[in-house]
Amino acid sequence: MIKLFYFIMIAGLMITTGCRSTETGVKSTTSSGGKNLAKQWTVTKPQQAQVQYLLFLPQGYGQNPDKRWPLILFLHGAGERGNDVSMVASHGPPEYVKTHPDFPFIVVSPLCPENLLWSKDILLGLLDEITSRYAVDSDRVYLTGLSMGGYGTWELGCAYPERFAAIVPVCGGGDLLPVLPVMLANGGKGQALKTLGVWAFHGGKDPVVPTEESERMVNWLKLHGVQDVKLTIYPEAGHDAWTETYSNPELYQWLLQHERHGTAAKP
Repeated sequence: MIKLFYFIMIAGLMITTGCRSTETGVKSTTSSGGKNLAKQWTVTKPQQAQVQYLLFLPQGYGQNPDKRWPLILFLHGAGERGNDVSMVASHGPPEYVKTHPDFPFIVVSPLCPENLLWSKDILLGLLDEITSRYAVDSDRVYLTGLSMGGYGTWELGCAYPERFAAIVPVCGGGDLLPVLPVMLANGGKGQALKTLGVWAFHGGKDPVVPTEESERMVNWLKLHGVQDVKLTIYPEAGHDAWTETYSNPELYQWLLQHERHGTAAKP
């Protein structure tokens, strides 16, 4: 089983001590949207570290200063790791928005460095940075990822369910042991996990990550009282379960049905 470790480990310890963003595109108050923008989040104390990411702002963003937008945090797979942030747009929502500039979500897509894996601390720090700078609807924050990012989605979403209205892990899996304390917690996290929307996807002939990985996670959540959880298996698909998943408008309609109000979905 893939284990999730820290990437830029020292930065994970520095999130609470200082950070800044390097802006290379529009500011949070502009209305220029409809394209991916390369950004960089820099942690400055006690030692500088950087996280590159793509940011997509919807068309019309900023025209109404009172409007808040839903946000998708997307975690790419192992093949896109490295120093070229444009690789993040090879798959998933950052690829989808290239041909759908009217996509009604803010999309944040960080880049994981070569030979490293996703860090919960770094991702939460970046999410805090984005929600503080941009017009994000905090009740409609969603998490998704594929392969290595699918593992990251399971881990981050189950550890911090109160931060997300719904999660979409694609051809991933996870470790059940860290989820147990969250599930058994009274109120707070425990209730948030039980009301988290979960839609997992997997290829029925995946030679890289066995389909049983998603089945095990979904069945365990159902067994422990999570109501809004389902799994879609593409019978003839291999590891690439993401192309069909992220090109399906139904997925994004499903996401928008979910809000983080202590309930799984809108009535």
